[in-house]
Amino acid sequence: MAENSKKWEEISRRYRTHIRLEKRLSENTVTAYMRDLRQFAHFVLRTWDVAPRHVEAAMIERYLQRLYEQGSEKTSQARQLSGIKSFFNFLLLSDIIDSSPAEFIEAPTTGRHLPDVLSTGEIDRIIAAVDTSTVKGRRDSAMLEVLYSCGLRVTELVTLRMSDLFFGEGYLRVTGKGNKQRLVPVSSVARDKVQIYLEDRRRVATDAEAVFLNNRGGALTRVMVFTIIRQAAARAGIEKRISPHTFRHSFATHLLEGGASIRQVQEMLGHESIITTEIYTHLNEAHLLKTVEEHLPL
Repeated sequence: MAENSKKWEEISRRYRTHIRLEKRLSENTVTAYMRDLRQFAHFVLRTWDVAPRHVEAAMIERYLQRLYEQGSEKTSQARQLSGIKSFFNFLLLSDIIDSSPAEFIEAPTTGRHLPDVLSTGEIDRIIAAVDTSTVKGRRDSAMLEVLYSCGLRVTELVTLRMSDLFFGEGYLRVTGKGNKQRLVPVSSVARDKVQIYLEDRRRVATDAEAVFLNNRGGALTRVMVFTIIRQAAARAGIEKRISPHTFRHSFATHLLEGGASIRQVQEMLGHESIITTEIYTHLNEAHLLKTVEEHLPL
């Protein structure tokens, strides 16, 4: 913990300088932001012992949930989330991270414990709401199918390259956090939809290696994927708050409900720590303990 604690302290000092001198925040605001950051850092270090650049969205959600459980007011939770987002935006500007884990997180509301999980029926409705009579629709349908059925992070989806498709062998090569690669099985439905979309893609003049392209022949952005999902969900009549993370969260939950072990889900999601995988589940503690014990090395 000592090494990661030093990393938090070092980056926190740089962040304090940034918000004081460059952002020109008031002294009271700086004091409040730094107090909240120390509290968040302490929680992350105690629970996962990771450096700032290894923080994941699920960790931030767990922290917000802890604030709620402790009786923190909504305004206080919103202020803390605002500070966390500001901190990770600073890490982005400093090239310490490639994407902010707080980007799509919204302040929790009363009674909201974890991000909404979509049922398989709701997933099907969202994907079916896409108009596949257009090139954009065929792209979106293939993209959403891959996002869910492979349990990808949104950054992993938009950086998926043509050379990462191994459909003959039945898998994708995914580059996750820290440039770590893993092989993920791809469903026949996702494979078929991607192949249909690739027929359209071949007619686009582009040098981009990304599988999923925008209408200018460049790679999609994370925000564009977020918008596509929200629009499809609205057309499907689903009112839950949905993001790309919701698809990943639902994928993990459905795997566990279907009998997969938490270790297997950990490998599929590309988590370094099994504790992070547990955040994505809705299973009771007894089942989780039993599952972990069954797959611990002898």
